[in-house]
Amino acid sequence: MSKRQQRHYENQDVAGQLSGAVGVLVIVSGVLAAIKDKLGLSWPAAVLLTAGALVLLGYLAWRLRRAVFRLLADNSHKVVARQQEAPEKGAEVVTDGVDAVLTHSVLTAVLSRAGAIGKDEVVLAADVMTEQLPGVGTLYDFLVPQGRTHEDVAKKLGPVASMFGVTRLHLKLETSRKSERRVRLLVLNEPPFSTPFPAPTRQEIRTFAGVPLGHDVTGKLAGVATFDKASLLIGGMTQMGKTTLVNGLITCLLIAYGEFDLYLLDGKLCGLTKFEKLAIRYEASDNPAVLESMLNELLSRVESRYVQLQNAIRSRQPAPVFKPVFFIIDEAADFYTHNGTNESKELVRRVEDKSRSLVAKSLESGISTVMLTQRPANDAIPVKVRDQFLYRMCLYVASEGSAKVALGDSYFDTVAPIHPALLDATIKGQGVLFANGTSTLIRGFNFPDPFIWETVDEVAKRQEKAIPESPLKRAINLMQERGVDFMLTSDLAGPLGITETDAAKRGKELSALLGITSGRGPQGVRGYRLAALTAAAMSGS
Repeated sequence: MSKRQQRHYENQDVAGQLSGAVGVLVIVSGVLAAIKDKLGLSWPAAVLLTAGALVLLGYLAWRLRRAVFRLLADNSHKVVARQQEAPEKGAEVVTDGVDAVLTHSVLTAVLSRAGAIGKDEVVLAADVMTEQLPGVGTLYDFLVPQGRTHEDVAKKLGPVASMFGVTRLHLKLETSRKSERRVRLLVLNEPPFSTPFPAPTRQEIRTFAGVPLGHDVTGKLAGVATFDKASLLIGGMTQMGKTTLVNGLITCLLIAYGEFDLYLLDGKLCGLTKFEKLAIRYEASDNPAVLESMLNELLSRVESRYVQLQNAIRSRQPAPVFKPVFFIIDEAADFYTHNGTNESKELVRRVEDKSRSLVAKSLESGISTVMLTQRPANDAIPVKVRDQFLYRMCLYVASEGSAKVALGDSYFDTVAPIHPALLDATIKGQGVLFANGTSTLIRGFNFPDPFIWETVDEVAKRQEKAIPESPLKRAINLMQERGVDFMLTSDLAGPLGITETDAAKRGKELSALLGITSGRGPQGVRGYRLAALTAAAMSGS
């Protein structure tokens, strides 16, 4: 703008102000003249009366303004008093003019600095419920700001733990199926499982909604809802407690799962021996040929059950209810390793195909596989076998790659993953259970041997009583009465009513009567073992 234009506008402003002043004088003169004529006063009296009225109006306006500000100040003091009454909740007052909002200062600071919420966002104190769990930690149940979800917190659990001054393992996050904004965050006082929890009682195992596998970080039982149509893969480095964990799992199954058939392949040679007397078939071996033999037996049961399912569908009958079967393999990686020969490579290839087929096809037929490996490497368990497991568990491992072998390649993209490499390797039996899209840090049960032996003996007696009257049961009773675990075909045939004198024909008749073939004894002679007869009697379709 030029100076000439600026002077022009300034002259216009002055002229406007003078015109306004003249107008005000004219109006005041008119008002005073009206008051003088109306009241019959002189000019001095009219001026004084008008000035007094204006002063009185100004005083009343000042008193009204002062009263309003006093009321606003009282409200502000009440908000501050609320903050001082509950400092333990971490509440903080944020004011903007005369508006005041009570925020949760602790969660707001932690989440904003960790990047879970924006720096201009706050967590309202009214949206937070805090609970102190005695001897455990602090539980925060809260809503994140609008526009945020629980995933924003889950993705930043590491930085959030840092803000609380603890490790990622100190935090347990739970989400809600009703609100994307709700988060339950437990902050432990001590590292998880610093103090071992006592083994559960039989009643606690029976009342658990599913199959317990261990304690969670709060001491509650944790596990899976069911093993129906599901299998479990457990990985971890050696001496991390896998065998103890699976011994606890079998014990819980015996107590809570009802009647089931058990197949055990003990690659550690003595890790599962406690349950040998209950198994339909127990093998202590690391030979892939033994695994193939057991796979053939189980696949035969799978085929038989699918035939029954097909027949039920064709005849429009309810689907048959099958007796659950558990196939547990300890040190599974050893069975997928060849010795370099063509025969060994072909055997391992067949074992891989049959393993995949069993885990994949057995879901509808009630056969579940539990596989343990101490070498969670890419070549330990074939990918086509690993991919079939619905439940995964990983104990301590040294790298992310090993964790992915056990938990799945996409595990670290899930909600609130827990890195198994962060686990304390000195605490045996703790691991990350990944089931139904949720990660849970648990520590398996370490039942004392007397408790396990007592449970096994109780189940064995119950199974013996449940065996129906048959030639098999008579043969079992005969061997038990004589106190032997092997009997020759010739010695067993007579008491069962077989009078054939020809050895070959007698053997065929006895085999047909019992429903199983004979085996060879210590001297190479043919006969029947008590364990084989008992397994055959207990096994169903």
